[in-house]
Amino acid sequence: MPSLTVENYVKTIFQIACSADRDRAVATGELAQALGVSPGTVTGMLKTLSEAGLASYTPYEGVRLSVPGERLALAVLRRHRLLELFLAETLRMSWDEVHEEAEHMEHAVSEHLIDRIDAFLGHPSVDPHGDPIPRADGSWEPPSGRPLAELAATARFRVARVVDQDPSFLRYLSECGLDLGAEGLVVENRSESGALVVRVGGRPVAMGREAAGKVLVSAED
Repeated sequence: MPSLTVENYVKTIFQIACSADRDRAVATGELAQALGVSPGTVTGMLKTLSEAGLASYTPYEGVRLSVPGERLALAVLRRHRLLELFLAETLRMSWDEVHEEAEHMEHAVSEHLIDRIDAFLGHPSVDPHGDPIPRADGSWEPPSGRPLAELAATARFRVARVVDQDPSFLRYLSECGLDLGAEGLVVENRSESGALVVRVGGRPVAMGREAAGKVLVSAED
């Protein structure tokens, strides 16, 4: 059974790769920053992953997951995201609380329990932040949506996903009324001012374009 460290590495490599171009190699520095460790520590672990057949590491270029490595990453993400949703649905934990708890639990639960949780929840497609939940067979739907910051004035939207899951940022979005599934209208979006105004729940909300770029939405007719 893969260690906690191995699971964290393949999951993080997969997430970084998916945030841009899935075919590109993930740089050692990117991985070190995401995991909060030194580049030297990352290099040593990447050699271990390569020896285990979970990744292909090329010095000065980066790392790519192998098919078994990607399969393991998807299994870990499936556990994590189902646990997040289970905590939110059954214990009524807020979306800014569930990530940290799921991080601790994802390495300890069995696949049998995860399958039971999946069935109990009705085989959901996304977690509390809108991230897609991989299926038991390893298949998954890449996330969709466009950044709120890109919408023009008068555009209607529905919050589909939040890519920054820092608890303080999620609490800020909740204060703005921009929870998952919230619907709104872009009132003003001026790139020169670096801010936009949206109307959510009948009230105007001003937010920076950087923050709005972390909120993915679907356009509403």
